[in-house]
Amino acid sequence: MPELPEVEVVRRGLERWVRGRVVARAEVLHPRAIRRHVPGAEEFAARLKGRTVGSAERRGKYLWLPLDGTDAILAHLGMSGQLLVVEPDTPPEKHLRVRVSFTDGGPDLRFVDQRTFGHVLVTPLAEAGGRQVPEPIVHIAADPFEEHFDEELFARRLRARRTEIKRALLDQSLVSGVGNIYADETLWRARLHGARPTGALTGPKTSELVVAAREVMTEALAQGGTSFDSLYVNVNGESGYFDRSLAVYGRRDEPCPRCGAPIVRESFMNRSSYSCPRCQPRPRGTTA
Repeated sequence: MPELPEVEVVRRGLERWVRGRVVARAEVLHPRAIRRHVPGAEEFAARLKGRTVGSAERRGKYLWLPLDGTDAILAHLGMSGQLLVVEPDTPPEKHLRVRVSFTDGGPDLRFVDQRTFGHVLVTPLAEAGGRQVPEPIVHIAADPFEEHFDEELFARRLRARRTEIKRALLDQSLVSGVGNIYADETLWRARLHGARPTGALTGPKTSELVVAAREVMTEALAQGGTSFDSLYVNVNGESGYFDRSLAVYGRRDEPCPRCGAPIVRESFMNRSSYSCPRCQPRPRGTTA
């Protein structure tokens, strides 16, 4: 699933190609793609027609395009969703779900989703955390790159959560945008095992964790994100290549880049966690 850097790559592409354009027509080719737009396909298309698209925005893994400053097209890419900018005469993609055309006759905006776990909808904007965000995501916490991200508040809430640090990093109501891949990479950089209790984290260690998260995601962003298959692409259909720079994720039995110890894999919430047993020792009293 795309995480913050991958979604930010897409946001930047949307900013370049659709900002300031006026919607001529929207077509829904698969109802599941707008399943969270309760009024349905006709109302979805009607809400878009004639609207001017504003600056592309992001919070965590969510993207949105403001419409005349009051509503927004909100998108979540799910497991395989793609927002592509393509010429109008381009043949429909195999898994094309929604197509938006513009009055200037330029490139379309298309939502393509093979597994149909992603979705788009039109929704009002609301105030949350010092900025205007779509109403359905007002409960989502700020991500580490937002201007209004409060590190001290995050540290207090983190210690109060009384859980394991990796579970906390994946909790989008605590901090948004960090998924399984970047959680493992962040913890490796901070020399923390994912099972470390959040209540035991000191203020300096929490700051180190935030710095590590920003560093690893900034580096991923510079390389276009992490792509393990062809389903994650930017708006031009290109994949990122940060997977070549991963320190621990997916590298079971390979040497740790820092100390040389073999990377280990552990089961975690029906997924996998990867860590260095020497750099990130498991806390006493916990089991895999």
